[in-house]
Amino acid sequence: MSGERVLRIAAAIILDARGRMLVVRKRGTTAFMQPGGKLEPGETGAQCLARELEEELALRVEPAALLPLGRYTAPAANEAGWTVDCEVFRWDGLEAGPGSSGRTDRAARIGVRAELAEARWASRAELLALAAEGRLAPLTRDNLAAFLPG
Repeated sequence: MSGERVLRIAAAIILDARGRMLVVRKRGTTAFMQPGGKLEPGETGAQCLARELEEELALRVEPAALLPLGRYTAPAANEAGWTVDCEVFRWDGLEAGPGSSGRTDRAARIGVRAELAEARWASRAELLALAAEGRLAPLTRDNLAAFLPG
């Protein structure tokens, strides 16, 4: 890895009751990805992710509530020439219930803040369509089978 430019990040797999994954898109970009961000000095992956979820989506998450799924690498979606080294966690604290919108009051409280332009729930078919259009971050695209059950 000598000479490689690597970004250490943490990202969340958040699924609703219908099995859709929460994905986000940053302002000025086209690629959707899992919520998360870059580790600050001295932060663990879980601490970073808890901070990022609050900053970007107004979600308060205890680091201990994040289930580690492993570390994954891929080309960075928005930083040409960089690779991401990502700790991926699942968070089950935001499950949407049944209903016409597929969202509970808690799910409806997701905010889009900081550098985010958009957050959306996407089914496997919608994620595959985004990937076919080149609008899904490489980390998500390359590991979709590992990130989504079934």
